[in-house]
Amino acid sequence: MNQEVLAIIEYMAREKGIHREAFLEAMQSALLAAARKSIGPARDLRVEIHPKTGKITARANLEVVDKVEDPRGQVSLKRAKEIDPTAQLGQLIDVEVTPKDFGRIAAQVFKQTINQALRSIEREMVLAEFKDRVDHIVMGTVRRFDRSDVILDLGRYEGVMQARERVPGEEYVVGDRIRAYVLAVDNTSHGPQILLSRSHPNFVRKLLELEVSEVADHTVEIKAMAREPGFRTKIAVWSANPKIDPVGACVGVRGARVKNIVRELHIEKIDLFRWSSDVAELAVEALKPARIKSVELNEAGKRVKVVVDEENYSIALGRKGKNAWLASKITGWEIDVVREQSAEENFAQKLARATEEMASALSVDPSTAEQIVRAGFLSPSAVAESEETDLASVLPELDLIAVKQLRENARHCAKAS
Repeated sequence: MNQEVLAIIEYMAREKGIHREAFLEAMQSALLAAARKSIGPARDLRVEIHPKTGKITARANLEVVDKVEDPRGQVSLKRAKEIDPTAQLGQLIDVEVTPKDFGRIAAQVFKQTINQALRSIEREMVLAEFKDRVDHIVMGTVRRFDRSDVILDLGRYEGVMQARERVPGEEYVVGDRIRAYVLAVDNTSHGPQILLSRSHPNFVRKLLELEVSEVADHTVEIKAMAREPGFRTKIAVWSANPKIDPVGACVGVRGARVKNIVRELHIEKIDLFRWSSDVAELAVEALKPARIKSVELNEAGKRVKVVVDEENYSIALGRKGKNAWLASKITGWEIDVVREQSAEENFAQKLARATEEMASALSVDPSTAEQIVRAGFLSPSAVAESEETDLASVLPELDLIAVKQLRENARHCAKAS
């Protein structure tokens, strides 16, 4: 039994990283609970494990009496003299009361108590180790899957990457070595749980700090960041040092630094650009790779209207509008992307508006009004000043009486205006 106890202590120290003293204390507490089941409510009952030999002893303070009536709290004078020759009646004496067999119930109590103690020790160890690793990146091995959650082996502990923290499109197999961002360490009823993420924006931020020393030492600052996991991340960077190009520092020589991050993120794109306090300028940068024709600000409504040509319209919006959405997150303003109107579209709009006004003013149908406008008569006064023959040539389907009436309507309208 002694060798088994020592073997358990060594295993816990080696495999679980539990200190010998902490585990010995936990075992003693568990054995004490088991001893109380076997021995009963003995006075000052305690259990000790010798740290070198592994010997287990239960001891209690018993009262020295002539005749033992309660063996759980009394010891005979004869036995007391064997332990301590100076023992006297009524004296309390320290006596070993280790039961020969703890029994089935005691063994079960020991098992339950030691498991609880181990969970408590592991919880404290996890909290102590990972409380300082929250908001950092760790490396782990995919161990198994719990539905859509990924369980990662972090060495002595396991971390869980819940389904919502996974990146859409990323697939993992058991044995894969992956990086993840430590979101938090939750102390649940089932023990401590290390929560991991690959979709959190700070995962990219921390990757950038690992790759770019200027970001790590705050020579280059990340002023704003927006991420759509698996699609694109936009990062606005800035430096107080005018000699440092913040974008160039992040990109690296021949793009080496940013390539390492993109490789880690697989299919996700990274847009790095210079931050500006000018919202219009920042919006133009944030909407890249689209080329912007013009920008209008509505400061009251905190809206930005950007005009792009047909070629850049879909680029500015991005797939499902994600590019414009990310740019809005960067600027903090709503961004409206509109197409630039072509000359044909402008002419068509002007023609439609003039036709509508002419039809209403002269009380004619839209087709007749459009013929008049297309002939160059852009207002009722122009119709009123025209010659009847000129107007009749434009409207051959009308007789002379109708043309005269049309000019009369135009004169009344011109006078009224």
